[in-house]
Amino acid sequence: MKSISSISKSSAAALLVTAALASCSGNQGQQMQMPAPAIATVTLTPQSADLQKTFPATIKGKTDIDIRPQVTGFITKVHVDEGQHVKKGQVLFTLDQVQFQAAVDQARANLNSAQTAVSTAKMTADSKKALLDKNIISQYEYQLAENSLQQANAQLATAQAALVNAQKNLAYTVVTSPSDGVVGQIPNREGSLASPSSAQPLTTVSDNSQVYAYFSLTEKDLLNMAGAAKSVDAAIKEMPAVNLRLSDGTIYPLEGKVATVSGVIDNKTGASSVRALFNNPEGVLRSGSTGQIVLPDNKDSVIVIPQKATFELQDRRFVYVVNDSNKVVSTPVLVDANNDGKNFVVTSGLQAGQRIAIEGVGTKLQDGMTINPVDPAAQAAAAQQGQAPAAK
Repeated sequence: MKSISSISKSSAAALLVTAALASCSGNQGQQMQMPAPAIATVTLTPQSADLQKTFPATIKGKTDIDIRPQVTGFITKVHVDEGQHVKKGQVLFTLDQVQFQAAVDQARANLNSAQTAVSTAKMTADSKKALLDKNIISQYEYQLAENSLQQANAQLATAQAALVNAQKNLAYTVVTSPSDGVVGQIPNREGSLASPSSAQPLTTVSDNSQVYAYFSLTEKDLLNMAGAAKSVDAAIKEMPAVNLRLSDGTIYPLEGKVATVSGVIDNKTGASSVRALFNNPEGVLRSGSTGQIVLPDNKDSVIVIPQKATFELQDRRFVYVVNDSNKVVSTPVLVDANNDGKNFVVTSGLQAGQRIAIEGVGTKLQDGMTINPVDPAAQAAAAQQGQAPAAK
């Protein structure tokens, strides 16, 4: 038979084991009841969004004039170089003048001969008139002399016209600029044959004091511009100034204005050509350059959310809406394709007054999770001070 002391020791050991198990169970319960994570949330309110739309653009000078000779001849001198600024009337090319100078000399000699012939015919006609008045010759003989005078005058007029034409052709051997501008490519140099029928011009002079930026708008864009009651022309007049982003990413310092919209929509592209006009006093913009037209796209009373508050799943975009029980619910949304790179304009799926989580999306949050909503500004301030943020 066991002693009382041994029974007491066994009971005490059993009590200790029971207490230890109870303590472990309590610790596990405390570990399972972790506090809800503090997540920054925002309450949605309608606001304005200043967005931009960009369109690829091709830049052309206000006038791009192909320089072609008006006579055929060999180039004897090129007076300008590619990229040079020229003034209206400045000499660009000189063609071989020998044959044209010879034509002028010959035409002038023919003119002198015609003038002599007129003088001789006039003296003859005057003499015949005096004899006719004395009835020495017949009317027929006098009329022959008068006809000879008229024929000589006609030949004189022909000679004068031939001289003018020869002088013009000689002048055409000096090719001048029809306007102020910048010289383009010069494919042919001294010794090359220049002709009005050549497919390639001698060069191109571009008036770059103002430039056109050509871009395209889709049919949908044009309908949005026109609206329900406005015409496209009226919409163009009301359009704000536009900017030009250059190929290096910088914004051209002078604003432009949309001037015209083509009346024809290309069936292949579904777009219409649009032209914006920019002043170019410093000649920074060159014909043939490329860039992007930046159109302001301002929206009023819209729901704007941070892009970081969204996630994509199977080509659909979602946000976590926080309900009254502080649980997050994944909600599909539709957003405007146009954005500023940081925010989305929501077109469907959210309403003013709802709360959404703006952090932990894709990492901490899961559908149905309970969170501790905090104000983003308060959270940032508390983080700087090393304190826990207050719940919203």
